Amino acid sequence: MAFPSSGLFVATFVDALDTTQLALDLDLDTHKVALFTNSVTGADLVTDTAYGVGAWASNEVANGGGYTTGGIALTGTTFLSTGAGVVVWDATDPSWATATITARGALYYADVLAGNNAIVAQTFGADIVSTAGTFLITLAAGGIFSIDFIP
Repeated sequence: MAFPSSGLFVATFVDALDTTQLALDLDLDTHKVALFTNSVTGADLVTDTAYGVGAWASNEVANGGGYTTGGIALTGTTFLSTGAGVVVWDATDPSWATATITARGALYYADVLAGNNAIVAQTFGADIVSTAGTFLITLAAGGIFSIDFIP
């Protein structure tokens, strides 16, 4: 299977909301985004749990060329309510300067947690390439993700 569909990692949100009480603080600027190729195999948003585990233990973009294994820390991170029943997780658009990268998608994960818990997978739909230029993920108006609690 190629890079999975975009979505939230179920196990992380179940652990945050059940008696496990995973301390997932989406306002922190310690979360990271790592880039992966289309060779990610066996990825599953229901059962996968973390960066560096299972399908996310291989096929990360190669170290070098402006990219460092593990990705970069998100900055300007916010988790807020729009006031209309929608919550949004957003950050400053992640970018890698002077980078030579080919990536199919991104994995956002909680680097501050011991388990590097996976939060969101984002597919780009096709390989995105930068050659000695800036690799930029432009986040939509809805941020990294949004949830409508009152559809």
